[in-house]
Amino acid sequence: MEDYRLEKEHGKARREEEFKALKAGYLKQKMSQEQLRNLQLVINQAKEENRRERNKARQIKGAVGAAAAILAFVILPNTSPKVAYAMEQLPLVGELVKLVTFRSYEYEDEMHEAQVEISKLVAEQISKDGRQQKNLNKSTAEINEEIDKLTAQLLEDFQIHVREELGYKELIINSEVIVSTPEYFTFKLSCYQSEASGYETNYYYTIDLSTGKRLKLGDLFVEGADYISEISSYIKEQMQRQMAENQGKIYWINSEFEDMDFQTITGDTTFYLNEKGNLVIVFQEGEVAPMYMGIVVFEIPSEVLENIRK
Repeated sequence: MEDYRLEKEHGKARREEEFKALKAGYLKQKMSQEQLRNLQLVINQAKEENRRERNKARQIKGAVGAAAAILAFVILPNTSPKVAYAMEQLPLVGELVKLVTFRSYEYEDEMHEAQVEISKLVAEQISKDGRQQKNLNKSTAEINEEIDKLTAQLLEDFQIHVREELGYKELIINSEVIVSTPEYFTFKLSCYQSEASGYETNYYYTIDLSTGKRLKLGDLFVEGADYISEISSYIKEQMQRQMAENQGKIYWINSEFEDMDFQTITGDTTFYLNEKGNLVIVFQEGEVAPMYMGIVVFEIPSEVLENIRK
């Protein structure tokens, strides 16, 4: 019996290595070295952060048997505020907001793997400004609801994939603070999925700590400013410059297919403010460039927008 168990474990390990090798070979063909390194960094961080919980999960799986190990998700919910803060992995942000790991999901078999950390924003109680507190509570509640819906949908899709044996699938969801200043707080939710190929989507959430409100792109500019044209023109210039300097970079601009070309950002374009206070515009994979270019970002220097920024 013991020999059978060892042989099964060795066989599983061998198949896992084969799948990882296939996935790595595909990504090397489709992504630049820089994008591959960035993607691998995200994956490694997620795996490192969950290593302890994964070991505990595997012990539980072994105790309940192989069949249950294949069918069951390991769910580690927080059942009290004390547990939530014990699981917290990120420090106090701006003394107003905390990002805590609310619960974790893990699953692994020969063809599927999920490593999901669901984080929530917790608004600290402050008394100096009742309006600010009300806005802060509303902003964090709205963001938490969006995260819940998104992760629930991704997990449901993953479970269907497992249940109906639709082939290889990997799902990694984690979050991290991008910017923490006295003025702004931004965190990023990263969602990586892999089937025939891997792709990542990043979501950014920014709160103006001076008001407690969730920040929109238009909130950064004086009323009536044509910030969309200014930013779009700068991005087009940068696309053309980068393609001229590096043949490996391709953007959809001035091509034979005008319908696919990048024309302009919108008020809903993904963005965040970096630690220098500069605006960073984010395009998801395949949005303004081929998928192998990965997620594309453009930092807009302060001097470009200094006449229209608030």
